Amino acid sequence: MTASLHAIASVATKEFLHIWRDRRIVVLILLLPPLFTLLFGYAFEVTALKHAPTLLRDEDRSETSRKLLDFLSTKENFAFRNDPSPANAEPDLLRERADAALTVPAGWGAGLKSGEPLPLRLVLDGTDTTTAAQIEGALRMHLGAFQIESRQDMIDNLPQEVFEMGEKLPVEVRKQFVSAMEPWEVKSEIRYNPRLRFIEYVTPGIIGLILQLLTVTLMACTITREREAGTLSQLMVTSLRRSEIVIGKVLPYLGVSLLLIGMTMAVAHFHFHVAFRQPLVLGVICFLFLLCSLGLGLLISAFSATQTQAIQFAVFFLLPVFPLSGAFAPLGQLPESIRYLAQTFPLTHFCHAFRMINMRNADISFIVGDLAFLALGALVTCGGAAWLLRRAQD
Repeated sequence: MTASLHAIASVATKEFLHIWRDRRIVVLILLLPPLFTLLFGYAFEVTALKHAPTLLRDEDRSETSRKLLDFLSTKENFAFRNDPSPANAEPDLLRERADAALTVPAGWGAGLKSGEPLPLRLVLDGTDTTTAAQIEGALRMHLGAFQIESRQDMIDNLPQEVFEMGEKLPVEVRKQFVSAMEPWEVKSEIRYNPRLRFIEYVTPGIIGLILQLLTVTLMACTITREREAGTLSQLMVTSLRRSEIVIGKVLPYLGVSLLLIGMTMAVAHFHFHVAFRQPLVLGVICFLFLLCSLGLGLLISAFSATQTQAIQFAVFFLLPVFPLSGAFAPLGQLPESIRYLAQTFPLTHFCHAFRMINMRNADISFIVGDLAFLALGALVTCGGAAWLLRRAQD
């Protein structure tokens, strides 16, 4: 047992020296995690629609249309400016660099008074589907609020005779009119993320993205570096067992990765005020995810002939993982066939388990499947790397 530990320590020391002597890698490891956390954090901290550039054209020019446009101009969702296009021309969103164009048609105010309201015209840039839907939703919400205000003004200006006639109606009928005229309310309660902060949702994705990007790519170069330098064959003819070589190469990167997790979570907590619950369980989730990611990088390294080939394999693996793992968008938005594919990614199970514990404060029974997948993934990848090393020697 002591000899085995000594062998693992010798390989780990050698690998750590490779990392330490490459100052560029050291700087990359120390600077990228907090920098990426800040960049992604600021990008996802606020997702509400604000100051969307919107063209405005009032073809009605009535008192009602002016009131509507004055009302909308007070809302921070939009940054209105007049549409310079000719009267009968289509709004040019591309040339004017606008996300939407709102037109109040001629006769809109008169239509409200006659009981035949005309629809407003909203032209949206569908390039960004999220922004287009947010603009339309915000406009509908503000139109509803404006309609309620207008209705109240109309009621306040009704002749006294109308109120006298209303008092003659049965009490039950008057109550029904009151219920029909007042907006129906929904009393909502938001659990697990009461402030609806998107940064709380994407924090596991940020942590997993940084860890998997660095661990897989760096680990993928370990054995190929030895192979290119000609030291792998020397390492193979020593008395070291393949499992000792694998563990010795994983340990330094495991220690570095744990440091990266601490740095990333510290920035998320102290700068973006993200709270972390059940730290021991979160630590287990991160540890298993790290082992799985490091094993995957080691497997790629053992399979590849050169460092360039190893980086290419790592990139080809990581490209589909980030958009399809649920790191930054719910898996429910993906087609069912893609969701099955996403379940094969370690990052998918890491994000699900992390959110279950950190956001929903669930007990460990909700993430047993995720933990089992990550543990099995670590065993399969590390075992596969050891098998490939033995086969390479044979």
